[in-house]
Amino acid sequence: MIALVGDTEIAYDDIGSGLPVVFLHAFPLNRTMWEPQVGALVAECRCIPIDFRGFGDSAAAPPYTMDRYADDVAGVLDTLQIERAVVVGLSMGGYASFALWRRHRDRVRAFILADTRVGADSVETAGRRHELIEIAETQGSTAVANMQIVGLVGKTTRDKRPDIYDSIHRMMAQTAPEAIIGALEAMIARPDSAETCATIDVPTLVVVGEEDVLTPPKEARVLHRAIAGSRIEVLRQAGHLSNMERPAAFNTVVSEFLGSLLYS
Repeated sequence: MIALVGDTEIAYDDIGSGLPVVFLHAFPLNRTMWEPQVGALVAECRCIPIDFRGFGDSAAAPPYTMDRYADDVAGVLDTLQIERAVVVGLSMGGYASFALWRRHRDRVRAFILADTRVGADSVETAGRRHELIEIAETQGSTAVANMQIVGLVGKTTRDKRPDIYDSIHRMMAQTAPEAIIGALEAMIARPDSAETCATIDVPTLVVVGEEDVLTPPKEARVLHRAIAGSRIEVLRQAGHLSNMERPAAFNTVVSEFLGSLLYS
């Protein structure tokens, strides 16, 4: 489905009924990374995975910023006439979730923040992102996928689940270079979200893969401490894309959390 947000077409799915749950994808993937969750949760929730602008089936419309990603999410909710939703954000989706809270906090019923971090980019991390921008510009998306895939996928998945590894690589390689470059610039420019997290007063679940090397469990614990009353779950044998690497475990903790919202 397509929502016209301003003059930009934002792609999303709207499957199921009940509690609205928005899913925000990682870099450089798209909304289809959430298929394991949509399939498991559709019987109990209204599942709404969204493509950030430039990714998947959404139109490319620069400039790209976390604020614009957040505004696009709010625009999709407007299109669907949904006042508040649970927001699930993984990695870059978590950064957009922080921006959504800063700009549209009245739209957030609860957060599930997976494999993401509070802080802004370090000088070293920003430098690596600038290198990826150059690679995307000169060599294309497949070269970016080749460089990123090892960091995105945990050791157990690489060793034991080549099917998941290959599907993630294909998804990354199919992403338009313009979207990759825009998202990298948006991540470099994003602010530190420590002050934002201190204001989050909705139920929050923090999830992280034990083998995540990009936003490791120590970063998840910083996030957990920054959000008063939050819960944290560490998933064994999962890397950065914990929802795809350990879908059953991810779905279990998410389903339990969503169930708890009915009584809060």
